[in-house]
Amino acid sequence: MQAKKSEAKQAPIQRRMQRLIDAVCHGMVEREETVAVALLAALSGQNTFLYGPPGTAKSLVSRRIASVFETTAYFEHLMNRFSTPEEVFGPVSLKALKEDRFVRKTDSYLPKAQFAFLDEIWKSSPAILNALLTLINERTYKNGDQVEQAPLRALLAASNETPAPNQGLEALYDRFIVRLMVPPVSKVEHFEQLLQRRPGAAEVTVPDDARIQSHEWSAWLEQIHEVTLSPETMTIVRLIREQLVEQQEALGVYVSDRRWQRAAFLMRASAFFNGRATTNHSDALLLQHCLWTQESNHQAVAQIVAKAVQDTGIESGISLAQIDRVKEGVDLEITRDLFHSADVYKTEKHRNGEEVFRIDEQPNSFYYWRRSGSSQPIFLPTKYMKSAEKFHPLDQSGNKIEEITCAFDKQGSCDLVETYRGIRLPFKPQILFHRGDKKDVNERLIAALSDTVLKIKAEFTSVLEIVQARSAKVQAELKSLFVPDDKTQLAVLGMQEQINQLKLRITDCERLEGLCR
Repeated sequence: MQAKKSEAKQAPIQRRMQRLIDAVCHGMVEREETVAVALLAALSGQNTFLYGPPGTAKSLVSRRIASVFETTAYFEHLMNRFSTPEEVFGPVSLKALKEDRFVRKTDSYLPKAQFAFLDEIWKSSPAILNALLTLINERTYKNGDQVEQAPLRALLAASNETPAPNQGLEALYDRFIVRLMVPPVSKVEHFEQLLQRRPGAAEVTVPDDARIQSHEWSAWLEQIHEVTLSPETMTIVRLIREQLVEQQEALGVYVSDRRWQRAAFLMRASAFFNGRATTNHSDALLLQHCLWTQESNHQAVAQIVAKAVQDTGIESGISLAQIDRVKEGVDLEITRDLFHSADVYKTEKHRNGEEVFRIDEQPNSFYYWRRSGSSQPIFLPTKYMKSAEKFHPLDQSGNKIEEITCAFDKQGSCDLVETYRGIRLPFKPQILFHRGDKKDVNERLIAALSDTVLKIKAEFTSVLEIVQARSAKVQAELKSLFVPDDKTQLAVLGMQEQINQLKLRITDCERLEGLCR
């Protein structure tokens, strides 16, 4: 019942894509995401590279995806270092050779295929790989002196290795916009299911009303261009690019402008087939399949994409950084102008100009009292208060009293010690205002600061309302045919953290309000 309710909420095109994905995945285990993303790549006219060991259903994925399209010309070939161009592009026409023309008979070969699968592609000869470059990028094939338009919609290639560096294959590898890891079945229960089932059939039963017609596919490609990239998507892309540049030396990942552009089209296609006119975080998560180059950097790239999605949250159109700067300034001003930042002691200016503590009372057993015959004031320079340095106090004339040695304890107290007899006189300066005590300031200043805090709080509240409203809308549309729910949950966590941080800012404004009362 719940599944039917969920399906009812889907857009018609989304329901149709769900039916196709379910059909292609029938009888396969742990291949749902691979199938969904590879199908999306085919629907958006992108090429896909499947990376994984032999026997992981890579060719099966390709054949099944081709079967969801009406009137499909399909070509498949297992490449090796002995493969010849004739096996891929077609044999040379003997009739044309007699007429002194070099022409291949391309019917039933790659130049006339709508879908193709090339297994172990990097084991092929340079002659084949060089010809592939133009065919899969520009969808043309130079057959003799004629340039033929290739009907190729999508090429899937597979290998258990990535192209070796410095072999001139970077340009061809860059044409595979989607790169998918296809490991062996990992979960025990799924492996046991695999053992109990028949081997998967290459073709699957696709409902006639769901099968994709050529005219539909062409129309969709045009409509995908109308999908807009959301501000959040643009922020995610910016964060990812910054990290890839910063970690370029460590990861060795270079993303061409062409790859970024086609990856953006893939995100638009994801939004379109999920029934949306604008991309969101779930579409941006597909970048994890577009940006890695070697198995060694696959996980690191996935983490960069995931972190960018989680850190982005919702774009409010209001600069939080600017509001934060204003709040920090007001906070500093309130602390500085309304409150004592340190204890204020009772001091006075000595006749020599130094700021000093004055001691008027002393016991008659203390040396200085006995010497003068009365309680003469003693003066302690305040400059020694923050250190443990020993010093001599001053008399009224500013002369050092050599018979007394003093030292502060860094806690605000001072010991005066009679040099010869060791008689001790403790002294603790009188505090007029403790740190944090409110100053006696102009009420107009307090009112002005309070008004500024209220405005900042209102701005934060406005941002919070925007973020909460948009967050609810985005979260309702996050579920994607092409991204597992546990990955889209990252975006939800990021939005919730953003909301929590905004609430903390508002709470801090309330703290500042209280200080201004």
